[in-house]
Amino acid sequence: MNPISGQIVISFAEKGNSATFKKHLKKVIKSLQYEKLIIVLDNVKYHHAKKLKPFLEQNRERLELMFLPPYSPDLNPIERVWWFMRKKITHNRYLHTLKERKAKFWMMFSHYLHPNDDLKNICVLNY
Repeated sequence: MNPISGQIVISFAEKGNSATFKKHLKKVIKSLQYEKLIIVLDNVKYHHAKKLKPFLEQNRERLELMFLPPYSPDLNPIERVWWFMRKKITHNRYLHTLKERKAKFWMMFSHYLHPNDDLKNICVLNY
């Protein structure tokens, strides 16, 4: 999630681990054509995985990871996006299957693969 442009890069995975996170990072690098990407992350264990070190070293010119302080979801823009997604897709609605939930998620977020004001406004920090 780019809080400046509102653009989001989406990856689906059965579970989060260092392999799926590395795959997502590759997609981010390919999707966002910036000279340098600084990705702000929470402290989930696989974001710090030793298996990522060679990849991160190989891509250090284009990619830098910065970690939020522990237990600070209020500083993480993606948390606001998840709130927005749950409000639009799952609150007060019954979805029969995970496949149906993924389809609704994709229909919603496919509109935000390019810069947009909706997600940008959701992620504004007013402190």
